[in-house]
Amino acid sequence: MGRLIVIAALLGCYPVLLVAALWPAPVLFGVVAAASYLIEYAAPRAARPLPELLGKVHLGITLRFAARETMALLLVARTAGAELPWFAALAAGMLAIHAVRALHTGLALRLRQMLSRMPVTTRNLDVSALSSPKMPPGPLRDARSVPFLYLDALPVLGAVLGVVPATAGAGVALAAGLAAALALIPYVRRARPLTDRARVLEVVSEQVEKYGPEVILYFSGATAAAYQARMWLPTLERINRRAIVVLRERGMARHLESTTLPMVCIPSSADLMSFRALAGAKLCLYVANVGRNVHMLRIPTLRSAFLNHGDSDKEASFNPFSRVYDEVWVAGPAGRDRYRRARVGVRDENIHEVGRPQLQGISTEGPGLPYRTVLYAPTWEGWNDDLFHTSLITMGPRLVRALLDHQPPLRVVYKPHPLTGHRDKSATRAHRKIVAMIEAAELAKSKARHPSRADGTAPHIRHLVVTGHSPHLYDCFNECDLLISDISSVVADFLASEKPYAVTNVTGLPERAFHERYPSTEAGTLLGEDLSGLAEFLDGEDTLARARVKLRSYLLGPEYPDAMARFNAAVERVFSGG
Repeated sequence: MGRLIVIAALLGCYPVLLVAALWPAPVLFGVVAAASYLIEYAAPRAARPLPELLGKVHLGITLRFAARETMALLLVARTAGAELPWFAALAAGMLAIHAVRALHTGLALRLRQMLSRMPVTTRNLDVSALSSPKMPPGPLRDARSVPFLYLDALPVLGAVLGVVPATAGAGVALAAGLAAALALIPYVRRARPLTDRARVLEVVSEQVEKYGPEVILYFSGATAAAYQARMWLPTLERINRRAIVVLRERGMARHLESTTLPMVCIPSSADLMSFRALAGAKLCLYVANVGRNVHMLRIPTLRSAFLNHGDSDKEASFNPFSRVYDEVWVAGPAGRDRYRRARVGVRDENIHEVGRPQLQGISTEGPGLPYRTVLYAPTWEGWNDDLFHTSLITMGPRLVRALLDHQPPLRVVYKPHPLTGHRDKSATRAHRKIVAMIEAAELAKSKARHPSRADGTAPHIRHLVVTGHSPHLYDCFNECDLLISDISSVVADFLASEKPYAVTNVTGLPERAFHERYPSTEAGTLLGEDLSGLAEFLDGEDTLARARVKLRSYLLGPEYPDAMARFNAAVERVFSGG
């Protein structure tokens, strides 16, 4: 409904502008024209797919601005006449604004093309020898040149005052646009050396060789999956060997958190396999099973180890593809047992238990807030229905509603999986419904007063929706007393906190069969699709504390030596030939 209102307001301005121009009614024209600019600017933010939708029905942004300009010319013709030389100058000036926009677009596309042709991009490496140019300011980088269109507000609104102010406005707009477009030329010239493939590869290779990487973290995937590599960066910063991150998709480094590790992005498989600067490395770590892994796997001098991006009862944790690696590294005995049961061809002697070093900062104590905090962290819908474990679609909104309505009040923290809605848009709809519910609850509670303190005032419960990678999932663990999740690595990681947790049963399996199939749930409460088990979980006695400690060792490995020491020992074993 909101999107339709925005479209109606945006398109509804144009008939009014036409009537005001023909009447003529300059004041009305100016008010409606100013409103149309504001709506145009706000529309993409209020209804995000709006520009694309209008473009598909041939009502794109260029046409809309040109139509407004045409009506401004019509207003001038009706008020001052079309015979004056000023009118011809105004018309030519408005046309020239679009010509300048075309010039800028050409330069911006040229700059983007030059940068996209770089065979290698880097981070945390000194490649100053390439004289890489600084990127121009945001409006200048816009290859669609949308900011340039708004310059026509000067002649369009000037038309309200007459032909001379309108023509002067067109001149100012043209001069400003031309200056901005020409400002791109130095950036384009400085980017030209970056298209020299041989030179770029030579400079980057020299710097990588100077660093001397010994361990490689390899990652390829969609930007939404960047968390899979992101979680391992702090660990690799702490090992006793020099590590480097090798990426395949341009721009991926922007989606990884700040790190001291050097990064190289090599999109071309041919460039990757001939990139001799990596020859000194001995170990390559993989965090996801993707097709592009094969390019690195073909390098015979590298020993490959599959880390995965989570340790869970999901099928991804015992994927048959894992047998292509020399080794498979799992957190604890549970990971080894998964491969044994699955019989997917991974030899037991190739499985090594290395712990989960990322979990060392997780607290075993609750946040100590006036109200208990429940974290709801559902997984995503999976690549196909066989991998469907999410509760978001089938019970998510009902579950969050029950948490928000619970008495005594609970604080709700909702953190969906980064890939939510990637395959099934019904997950996106459920997510939006939950967000709306939490926002409404926040608004209602901020207005209400429920005396619960000695002074008669009420502490406000700050519910939280966490999207993106900040705050981190593990920070959410430390902020909560209870977890509700699905079959995923979130459950195994949460056991590091030893706090109570519940797991949703979207499969409908009997409890005993469910626990046998998904061992990570054995020390948690099982929630049915009808929310059975929720009341007991929230209000009942915690009888599973000892079971959680035992299960923690099974899933994550022993407490001593700590996970970081075990992970580092696994790396050193490869270098010692073990």
